[in-house]
Amino acid sequence: MGVAKYASLTRRSGGRTIWNGVVREDEDALAIPHRWRKSRKIFVNSMSDLFHERVSDAFILKVWQVMRETPRHHYQILTKRPERMAVFVSTLVEDVLPNVWLGASIENAEAVNRIDHLRAVPATIRFLSFEPLIGPVGDVDLSGIHWAIVGGESGRSARPIREEWIDEIHAQCEEHETAFFFKQWGTWGKDNKRRSKKANGREYRGKTWDEMPAAFSTGA
Repeated sequence: MGVAKYASLTRRSGGRTIWNGVVREDEDALAIPHRWRKSRKIFVNSMSDLFHERVSDAFILKVWQVMRETPRHHYQILTKRPERMAVFVSTLVEDVLPNVWLGASIENAEAVNRIDHLRAVPATIRFLSFEPLIGPVGDVDLSGIHWAIVGGESGRSARPIREEWIDEIHAQCEEHETAFFFKQWGTWGKDNKRRSKKANGREYRGKTWDEMPAAFSTGA
């Protein structure tokens, strides 16, 4: 990517870019939110997972301290390891920060067990990212989940998304009063044709879905 902190973290194999397993804790990035005077939405660790087993508790606590000291910003933390998130927030964090949204990635039915771990996390807003959605998730319990993001995969190796997979998530969002946000079809459209992401757009059922969690919408 041409960014110094990512140098030597990947290798090319079979036409793909492979991560080499090395984790770097970027201490310099901790100062950045303090320099932003106007309120921002910040996606924490957009290129990694803050709750990876090789990230130290000490570093995560530093991240939490920055978020506590900058309540003008809204932070979103997404993980594939909500079981560690639940333990960490329940035992090491002093209070629930209203400006911090905590979420888990769910790509198909094999990952739905993450929802139960996320539900155990003390948080003002809990969210799920069904992106990239590469398979059906089935009947899932969204109680205690405030926001669901759904989207297809993009890129040359993208796997198709099916409209019926979105339908079942949307229906369960309505049942549990979970805000529904449809982000994109990605490389594959609802007609199962491969196009550019822009050409496929982000309309679902004839409209765009940009619902946000009630707690955020009301400024709670």
